[in-house]
Amino acid sequence: MILTERRTDRGLLVTACDADVLGETFENGEVEFTVNEEFYGGDEADEATVRDSLARANVANLVGDAVVDIAIEEGYVEEGNVLDLDGTVHAQFMRL
Repeated sequence: MILTERRTDRGLLVTACDADVLGETFENGEVEFTVNEEFYGGDEADEATVRDSLARANVANLVGDAVVDIAIEEGYVEEGNVLDLDGTVHAQFMRL
């Protein structure tokens, strides 16, 4: 998994994706989504590191089965709110 943490005006922004989707473009009808290096690129991370980062996140953008599964398991994302984009999954969450 690839993980990045950024401090923003809204708190900690976490972006995470499965390594195999970085650089890929996915479609769902009229929606096209690119997992670009500029936004999702970062450091390789293990499952424990991703869990820790999501626990501290104010906002998270997540792409790929492994990353999204962690967010669902931890209760940050409901499975019914996950988008299917041409065979991969995307989820976001924000803590207010």
